[in-house]
Amino acid sequence: MSKKPVLNDPGRDLLFRDARSHNGWRDEPVLEETLRAAFDLAKMGPTSANCSPMRVIFVRDEAAKEKLRPCLSNGNLAKTLASPVTAILGIDFEFYEHLPRLFPHDDAKAWFVGNQAVIDATAMRNGSLQGAYFLLACRAVGLDCGPMSGYDGDMVDELFFKGTRVRSNFLCNLGYGDPDALFQRSPRFDFDDVCTFV
Repeated sequence: MSKKPVLNDPGRDLLFRDARSHNGWRDEPVLEETLRAAFDLAKMGPTSANCSPMRVIFVRDEAAKEKLRPCLSNGNLAKTLASPVTAILGIDFEFYEHLPRLFPHDDAKAWFVGNQAVIDATAMRNGSLQGAYFLLACRAVGLDCGPMSGYDGDMVDELFFKGTRVRSNFLCNLGYGDPDALFQRSPRFDFDDVCTFV
């Protein structure tokens, strides 16, 4: 039986071991083609019935950052305004409307219409899963990430997603991080702390 290739240690370092959540940023722009490349990787991760509920708004120019300013907690304000890009990771709670295109093998839309509990659970689970793919994809194309939850979600939704069924999930600053602004890495669980075999 042939084995699939595995990601080498430098690749694992890039995505996980050496990757950090950044708080400071070098004054270096992020090209649109880099953001497109990151999305084109992230979209390939699996979701339930290929439902793909993640939606992204890339906040880049000064006017858009000022629009975002009142939504931010004090602790996240300076680093967000300094970052080259802030991605608003949203979740489309009408994702099922796109299933005839994304999952043509079956009438998957019918699984969701009229069942709000299933819609909400599926959207939240898969939107968050895609958000994690997006972070790894950004790292894979050379970007540093600063994901965060400290913001007024209702205000973000009103300012950036008004008139849609998209709701914000989290924010992520993107760019090329300043290593001097990093905090000391926090501890992680060991395997045996949180994993079991049955």
